[in-house]
This record gives sequence, C-alpha cells and structure tokens, in this order.
Amino acid sequence: MRWEEQLSRAGWRITMPRRVVMRVLERAARPLSPQEIHARGRRLHRSLGLVSVYRALMVLERAGLVRRVHREDRCDGYVLASPGHHHLLVCRRCGRAVEFPGAEDLSGLIAQVERRTGFRVEDHLLQLVGLCGPCRDL
Repeated sequence: MRWEEQLSRAGWRITMPRRVVMRVLERAARPLSPQEIHARGRRLHRSLGLVSVYRALMVLERAGLVRRVHREDRCDGYVLASPGHHHLLVCRRCGRAVEFPGAEDLSGLIAQVERRTGFRVEDHLLQLVGLCGPCRDL
C-alpha cells in the first residue's frame, strides 16, 4: 500500500508539507533532523516552513509512516518506517539506520520487567547503536 493510501485510511489529508517530508525521507541515506528535512524540502518547495515540517512529522509518525531515531547529538532524526513492528540499528559513525523486525522476541523480557516493577508495558522502543560493516572496516 502506498503511503498516501495509508495516510488517507488513517483519516489524514495529503498536504504539500507531508508530501515534501516523505519525498525528502525517501531520498535520505541516514536519519534527518527536522531542520535538515526543512532545508532539503525547501529545495523542492520554497514556501515550506519549519513548523509545517514538525507538524507533518507528528502526523506521519502517528500514522506509522516515519520512525523517530534518537541520535547521539540529542537531536531526534527521522526515517521512513516499514510496516509492522520494527526496531533500529544505528551506526555511531555514519548515522545510517537499519530496521529489524521483532516484537515477539521481547515478550519474555517485557513480562519479567512487568513482574519486577508492577508496570504494565503498553509499548516499547528498541534502538541498538554500534558500527555498521563499512564503518567497522575503516
């Protein structure tokens, strides 16, 4: 299913800022900050505002189309999200982010955490940081 269909089915409109943000992220080789998305997006549509980029990212994240990546510089980046539940591997050197599937793999750990803490886990985010193959070989 195309992202436009997915967004429409979720009840959201297809707007110019959302189109531009998706187009920028489709071309990105690494997670981009909202400011980087804005700068690249302005090359595609001169009137794109930074506030519009933030709003578009919020909607696209809620719709499951983009995923937030926590970067070491403490500025969140964004990448396109694959359908289903995935986690991220992020290269510390080049910043490349790669998704890998797995909600069921954590069920035992989540159950253990719930027993020990009394929390009821409703969602989780797993991001592993290291060096990708090309960066390891440098």
